[in-house]
Amino acid sequence: MKILAIGDLVGTAGINELKNKLPQIREKENIDFIIVNGENSAEGMGITEKNFKDVLEQNIDVITMGNHTWGKKDIFKFIDHPKLIRPANYPKGVVGKGYNIYNCKNKKIAVINLIGRVDINVLSENPFIIAKDIVEKIQNQVDIIIVDFHAEATAEKIAMGYFLDGKVTAVYGTHTHVQTADETILENGTAYITDIGMTGPKKSVIGMDIEASIKRFETTLPERYKIATGKCMLNAIILDINDETNKVKNITRIRL
Repeated sequence: MKILAIGDLVGTAGINELKNKLPQIREKENIDFIIVNGENSAEGMGITEKNFKDVLEQNIDVITMGNHTWGKKDIFKFIDHPKLIRPANYPKGVVGKGYNIYNCKNKKIAVINLIGRVDINVLSENPFIIAKDIVEKIQNQVDIIIVDFHAEATAEKIAMGYFLDGKVTAVYGTHTHVQTADETILENGTAYITDIGMTGPKKSVIGMDIEASIKRFETTLPERYKIATGKCMLNAIILDINDETNKVKNITRIRL
C-alpha cells in the first residue's frame, strides 16, 4: 500500500499544480490512496464548491482542512461529503466530521484531521485528548490510521508524533507551508514529519505575494494578502506501508 499526502493547496495555482503533477506521481510511484489538505485552496483562505469539485476530479480520496475551514460559506453546502474532513477537535456540535474510514485494497484506512492550539488563534478542544479518544474508539475497526495535524508550533507537532507513536500508522504536519527535513519512523513504528509543505507558487512567502508580505512586516499596517504568481511547486510525502504489518516501511519527501 502506498499513500500520498499532499501539502496545503494554495489557491487556484495550487489546484492547477496538483492537476499537472499528480498523474505522473501516481503512475511513477504506484499510488493507491491520496490525501490532500485543501484549506487554502480558495485563494489562500477556505475552500469553495468549485475548488472542492476541481480537487475531487483528480480522484482524491480525502480532503483535510485546518484553521481556514470556515473561510468560505460555500463549505456548508458540502461539509457532510464523505471525502471531506475538518479538524476533529473543533468544539462539540460543529458540523462536519473530524475523521472518516475508507476502503482501499481490502484495507480499512482511517484519516483523522486535528488542529493545534499553540499560536493558531482558533477555538478548539485539546488535540491530544481528542486524538486519544478517537484512536481508542476505532483502533480495532481499521488497519491503518493516518493523522494530519494542522498546527503552527513545531514542538506541538513533535509531541503529537511521540504521543501517538505505536498507536497510529503516521502523523504528519500541515499549516506552516514549509517542508521540513525530519521525516522518520519513530521507535514504536509510527511514521512522522513535522510539515509536508505546500502546493502553490514557489517564489512567494508561503504562497503569498512577496511585496505584500514584506509590506506587512515592514510597516505593521494591514496589507491585503494575495496569491503570488509564477512557477509553482508540489510538496508531499509518500508512505510505503507493509501489507502484512500495516506499518510504514519508508517515508519519502516529494518536492517537485
